[in-house]
Amino acid sequence: MSEPVTDPMSFVGYLNMAEKIEKNVRTKTISLKKSIKIAYLSSFNPKGIKEVLAVKCFQRGVFADIYQCGYNQYAQELLNPQSGLYQFDPDVIILFIDKRTILGDLFYVPYKISELERRDWADEKFSELQSLLAKAKSCSRAQILVHNFDVPYYSPLGILENKQDFGFIESLRALNEKQKKACVGDGRLFLFDYDSFCSQIGKKNVTDDRMYYLADMRLDSRYMPDLCDAYLMYLKPFLSFIKKCIILDLDNTLWGGIIGEDGIGGIKLGPTPEGRPFMDFQKHLLSLFQRGVLLAIASRNNLEDALKAMREHPHMVLREEHFASMRINWDDKISNIKAIAEEINIGLDSMIFIDDDKTNRERVKKALPEVLVVDLPEDPALYARTLMEIDDFSTLQLTEEDRKRGEAYTAQRHRADLRKGADLSDYLESLKTVVKIGVANPATIGRIAQLTQKTNQFNMTTKRYLEADIVRKAESGHFLILSLGLKDKFEDMGIIGVAIVETAADAWRIDNFLMSCRAIGRKAEEAFLAGILNKALRGNVRKVMGEFTPTAKNAPARDFYKNNGFRLIRREETLEVWGYDVLAEVPFPSCITIEG
Repeated sequence: MSEPVTDPMSFVGYLNMAEKIEKNVRTKTISLKKSIKIAYLSSFNPKGIKEVLAVKCFQRGVFADIYQCGYNQYAQELLNPQSGLYQFDPDVIILFIDKRTILGDLFYVPYKISELERRDWADEKFSELQSLLAKAKSCSRAQILVHNFDVPYYSPLGILENKQDFGFIESLRALNEKQKKACVGDGRLFLFDYDSFCSQIGKKNVTDDRMYYLADMRLDSRYMPDLCDAYLMYLKPFLSFIKKCIILDLDNTLWGGIIGEDGIGGIKLGPTPEGRPFMDFQKHLLSLFQRGVLLAIASRNNLEDALKAMREHPHMVLREEHFASMRINWDDKISNIKAIAEEINIGLDSMIFIDDDKTNRERVKKALPEVLVVDLPEDPALYARTLMEIDDFSTLQLTEEDRKRGEAYTAQRHRADLRKGADLSDYLESLKTVVKIGVANPATIGRIAQLTQKTNQFNMTTKRYLEADIVRKAESGHFLILSLGLKDKFEDMGIIGVAIVETAADAWRIDNFLMSCRAIGRKAEEAFLAGILNKALRGNVRKVMGEFTPTAKNAPARDFYKNNGFRLIRREETLEVWGYDVLAEVPFPSCITIEG
């Protein structure tokens, strides 16, 4: 067994496959690049969830080591610091307390208590949940994914339910809202919207009543794969499995028809039955662009025809400025996709390809397996829904840098135009680059953590840290967490670099040093390192150590320490340790202005 499994045909198939996966991983018959430890705590019998989730992770190249609490033992596990849960030391805790558990007898007879008692009940249950979660955060380093409650569709009062002051249904909704607000400002706590999940599959279908009474199974096994797919929306960013760019065809993808043959007036795009699906598809792409997803074009077309449509069609939602790269020519799609990856400096595994032509899709799947190829349906009416179902853009936080990413790549094209034919030193001087080195604070920690999770190419050790990890290091007194902001005459890029430095009295160790790939090669990385060395000098520290861990993607960072005066101290199989003797102030590059 050497390749990830295909989707099993049945629930039993998941159970059998999970057993094979665990056996083969434990005996090292197969090896996976990534692993994750998940603790699953529930208030009922979750039989099958562990196995289905393990298979779903395996299909994505991840070994999931999953711990389950005993039957309805979630509270005991969370409250006991010596429990098996905390000994397991999970990366992620999933807490699933269902509505029947939280409501107890109120599930059947909710109006045996008064309105005031219902309000007290909601406050009390929220307080109990918060106590459990607070204990989990204090005893574990894990990120926590907690379910809300699926709001019942039935009330014993029938149509009069909506006439009640803080009625049965409203009390559960109020509890959900309290949970949501508690998660908003907490970097370790995430809310899983189980109520929405149940609405999608139909609340009447959620429970197999026969299995509920026989085995206390409160989720029909048919929907366990769907639930685990929903969990993966959270697990993917925990694992840094994030797509960054959508590469799009034009004809019969962004508009209906062929621009070279039909002309602007003949393509289908606009408020008509035939044109609206394409317009709505573009609107959804725009919404992704506004949250930081890059857009690019790979189209076999005449450049002049395509640009004319983008510039002049009255119902074109996406314009030139929305695309980080445009390869509109008669080259094959594979060459164009590779060129786009090189131009915007991201890996092929960060890309999604959307094209109406099945032949093109199959060629890309075969030639570039790292690229996620979307099987676009034949009916354009389903385009927008297909795009909405892609869950590979989820991130643990949304920063201002994310929202401005599309604009940043437009500025990058302007820099590329300026660079053509110019001497490198003249080009760098002309950018008027300003950098600011800052110490991590509550306003920047989210972005700092995000960069450790997403940056691959100029990343010295590729250590991934969640927001809570950064907070712990910053508060420990043993680490200096620095951010690098950059702006030039075209844009303010925001924070594009991170350094995590362990600060002992006699020597500092750079735990990680990284920069966004779009800022590499502008001397900002040299200025950042000089800033660290100068801080060490001012702190009477005479030795700074730097580490480099080679990966398949971080070759651009390989010689960074060497090229900046560090000497190699030792080389191990997966680690290089470099040292620098800090004897004098290190000058900043002349083309860089230091702010603050």
